[in-house]
Amino acid sequence: MRLAVAQIAPKALLNNDLVRLSDLCIKAKQQGAELLLTPEMALNDYELKKQDLGRNALFINTSETLHKVQQLAMQHQIALVVGFAEQDDQGRFYNSVIFISANGELLQHYRKVHLYGDLDRSRFEQGNQLLKPVFYGGLYISLAICYDIEFPELARFHRQQGCDLLLVPTANMHPFHQVATHMIPVRAMENAMAIAYSNFVGMGDQLDYCGYSSICAANGKRLALADDRQEVLLIADINASDIQQIREELTYLNDRRLDLYPSFEHKTNTNNDKKSSLYGADYV
Repeated sequence: MRLAVAQIAPKALLNNDLVRLSDLCIKAKQQGAELLLTPEMALNDYELKKQDLGRNALFINTSETLHKVQQLAMQHQIALVVGFAEQDDQGRFYNSVIFISANGELLQHYRKVHLYGDLDRSRFEQGNQLLKPVFYGGLYISLAICYDIEFPELARFHRQQGCDLLLVPTANMHPFHQVATHMIPVRAMENAMAIAYSNFVGMGDQLDYCGYSSICAANGKRLALADDRQEVLLIADINASDIQQIREELTYLNDRRLDLYPSFEHKTNTNNDKKSSLYGADYV
């Protein structure tokens, strides 16, 4: 699979007609990409204030904005991963992301489970589901959001579920660039799992986003890396055969001493076993 990762300014996608997102789709397709990953809450602005959530958060089944995203995926024949502030039918708010196929099908809908500090916790409910990967473009793919990837247990869970490629929209800021520069390649290598990390770059209202978006192979090698200064569209190929070869070389999972430290097992409910569209499923 050829993957595109967008590193963009904090408010780049804040347009009702999604002109910039359409432009990114075109540029990604011109380079042969099959999937485009965008940053955390890119459709709403990560610094959206609590008092503004009610009129800006999106309903998964009825949002006109999400419907337009679905149409863009079909129009440009490219899968899209987009983050947004979500409101459910009970008036609760979540930091969410959806994975839409090139045919407009909703493949995954994920709510951030590790909320970062007061910035997240003052606005959002924590998600309570980790997803099983979906098979798309020859790979088993799943989702995490920003702070999630800083927990080794979460990355290991996805690897144990058979994930080949973990897609991570983020809104990481200075001075925490070590997450991008150090932690992402380590998470990839220790799990023999490719990871794509899409961040904002530049000043928002108050936050200075640190960039360093990347695409890492399953051995931790950076296939593409952005800097901390400019918008860019990263492109790299992720192949199942390469991942399998790496897993034969990096045998961490097989070599663990589970007689000395027990493995962890998460009992989770997953929602991706349903056949769903944007407008016909209950995701609560």
